[in-house]
Amino acid sequence: MTSEPVPKEPEAFDATTANTLSAIGNRIRELRQARGLTLQALAEACALSQSMLSLVERGRASPSIGSLIVIANALGVQMSDLIVEHPADDSKFIVRRDDQRVIKTAANVIRRLMREDRLRGISIAMNEYQPNTGANADPIKHDGYEYGIVLEGTLTVEINGAAHILNEGDLISYSSRRPHRIWNHGTAKVRTLWINLQQD
Repeated sequence: MTSEPVPKEPEAFDATTANTLSAIGNRIRELRQARGLTLQALAEACALSQSMLSLVERGRASPSIGSLIVIANALGVQMSDLIVEHPADDSKFIVRRDDQRVIKTAANVIRRLMREDRLRGISIAMNEYQPNTGANADPIKHDGYEYGIVLEGTLTVEINGAAHILNEGDLISYSSRRPHRIWNHGTAKVRTLWINLQQD
C-alpha cells in the first residue's frame, strides 16, 4: 500500500471544499458499485489502504492528485470524470432527461442517474437490467440505505444470502451494509427506480 498523508478532520474544511470532497467521494463510490467492485478490491487495485479509500468515498479525506489518478485508472475513467461539476441546485426543480448522467456497466446494466443531491445524501436512479445481467456478480456491502421499486419485469435481490423475488410494483428496502446482490434471471428486460441514501 502507498503511504498516504493523514487526512484533515472534517471541521478543517470550509463548506465549498467539503461539498467538493463529498461530490468526488460519491462519484468514486458510484463508479465502483456500477462495476461490481468491493471497497477492498478497488483499494487493492489502487494500492491504497481500504480505510483511506473509505474516508475518500465519504468525503472525509482530501485525496492527492496522484491518488485520484490511480483511482480513476482502476475504474477505467479519466481523473476529470471523478469531478462532478455542480451540487444540486434548489432552484432547479426539474432535471431533464438529456441532463441525466447515464452509466453503462461491464455487465450491460444501464444506470440513469436522475438526481444526486449530495447535501442531503440521496441519489435517485433508473436502472435497466438486460436478461441474465445484474449490478454485481458477487454480493457487496457499503454504507447507506436503499429503496428499490420494480417498474417492469421480475428482479431477484439477494440479501444476506436469501433471494427475494420482486415483480412489477413491488418495493424492497434494506441497509446497504447487508451483503446484497441484484440480478435479472429472466428472459425480459427489467426496469427499476432505485433510491440510495448515504446514511442508514
